[in-house]
Amino acid sequence: MTIVASGAAAPPTAPARKGAGKGTGDGVGEGIGPLLRGWREQRRVSQLELALRADSSARHISFIETGRSRPSEEMVLRLAEHLDVPVRERNALLLAAGYAPHFKETPLDDPSMDALREGMERLIQGYEPYPALVVDATYNVLAANRGIAMLLDGIPESLLTPPLNAMRLTLHPEGLAPRIRNLRAWRDHLLAQMDRQIALRRSEPLRALYEEVAAYPVPDPDADLAEGGELRGPVPYFALPMQIEHEGRVLSFISSISTFNTPMDVTVAELAIETFLPADPATVKYLQSLLS
Repeated sequence: MTIVASGAAAPPTAPARKGAGKGTGDGVGEGIGPLLRGWREQRRVSQLELALRADSSARHISFIETGRSRPSEEMVLRLAEHLDVPVRERNALLLAAGYAPHFKETPLDDPSMDALREGMERLIQGYEPYPALVVDATYNVLAANRGIAMLLDGIPESLLTPPLNAMRLTLHPEGLAPRIRNLRAWRDHLLAQMDRQIALRRSEPLRALYEEVAAYPVPDPDADLAEGGELRGPVPYFALPMQIEHEGRVLSFISSISTFNTPMDVTVAELAIETFLPADPATVKYLQSLLS
């Protein structure tokens, strides 16, 4: 397992789909004012509420949004924090206000990231035999352990050519999709997850990826169901599992995603570690048998 450099080529931009991340482009224009208003409206926060959060006044917020007042660098960062603006977009707000970016963007293969890379490698290797991987903001796979490699066994080389993308690998009709027993439910979960992130990040590459994977053909709904209309196998689960076939067995996993607290670098802010927890005793027993 190796961690590759970030900044892999993103999918081309696609037209915005109706309803995806609604409001992410509303009111956005030149200068800090339209950008700030766009984020505030997207978060459904009034000028007064934002002013109270940021220890300012509604009048001052109004003046910033209309271009009658230029906020200080500290105020831009404070407003961005209270609006939960992603780190990359905080830099964009600062630039629009006439200030230098506050957060650097360091390539993951930079020597200064050695400790971070080594820590993530130890983490996902220590999770074996259970699957774990590291992805960036557009789900490009930056690292994966042997548990992931096991699930990808037999996937066509065309889908394994870098940059690997977790969403493509999962939902492509030649990827994992035919092996996922509850594909329709798992697909709906993944698309809803991406939809929330589009609204949060205003990411056109992520929107383009959504358009691509959402257009993949979906099997007949009955393919996900056993006789009687139930998912194949017992479902005493505490969260939606991914039920996937592997060498004649059906393995069940619950997905968990971890991010870094208070990141000070754009690259770090956009990293996510996804781990797959066995969701039933049979999956635990099988995976542990691989170690013996």
